[in-house]
Amino acid sequence: MEQSRMESFEQHLGAAPLGKTQGYVDQHDPSLLYPIPRQAQREPLGVVADQVLPFVGEDVWTAYEVSWLLPGGRPVVRVAEFRIPAQSPNIIESKSFKLYLNSLNQTRASQSQVQQWLETHLSDAAGAPVDVKLMHLDDWIERDIKRPIGHCLDELEVDCDDLAAPQPALLSASGDVVSERLYSHLLKSNCPVTGQPDWATVVVDYTGPKINPEGLLRYIVSYRRHNDFHEHCVEKMFLDLQERCHPEHLSVQARYTRRGGLDINPWRSTSDQRAPDWRDVRQ
Repeated sequence: MEQSRMESFEQHLGAAPLGKTQGYVDQHDPSLLYPIPRQAQREPLGVVADQVLPFVGEDVWTAYEVSWLLPGGRPVVRVAEFRIPAQSPNIIESKSFKLYLNSLNQTRASQSQVQQWLETHLSDAAGAPVDVKLMHLDDWIERDIKRPIGHCLDELEVDCDDLAAPQPALLSASGDVVSERLYSHLLKSNCPVTGQPDWATVVVDYTGPKINPEGLLRYIVSYRRHNDFHEHCVEKMFLDLQERCHPEHLSVQARYTRRGGLDINPWRSTSDQRAPDWRDVRQ
């Protein structure tokens, strides 16, 4: 059963536009969106279909190349933010997302019409309501680039030999309960379709027995050759930390650098709230 499920998932990936040469459509076309079921990647993590997820969260996408024509023909540009709930059955394959946004380039419409299209078609692809915000560039400039508040792990003197696959055994916690935020700019994983590197800053915010920082840094670095989507990397991190460190509260966020005018920022948490709103220096 497990092998059959993975073969089906691989066939699904093989049909995706990512990694293939494809012409750009410049008239609005929602059929370009390509959903990929989350469950095939969640199953190996012990997340059972049709049961309540062991986390809440959302995937926050930022699109920096959104443009269309107003009814009179004058172009406009916007930065768009999309919030896709973690409980949605599908992620949206990133190249198809970009192709869909580019299909607006020569389309004439009002901003309210574009807003409605984005909300409707992205929600249909994800299988759950997607929150869409279109922002003027002047408004986006006001969102300053920030670094996480907390303790950066990156200068710890550790040997990192476990680079072939994620190593949850490196994680441990002990001692009194603490509340702290730890972060690292050293997360690298790879696209499961093209093998291209994906770079991110990852933030771990928790309350519980003190997490061993050297082990956490080595664990983050162990993703360096791991092939997976951004969203599933964060879910694996969250579940590994829960299982190995037993925090009372936990949230994990990765802010990935943009590719093709898009950045993806998954956030998973034990708290039912919105993802922290900040922008990394590499975004």
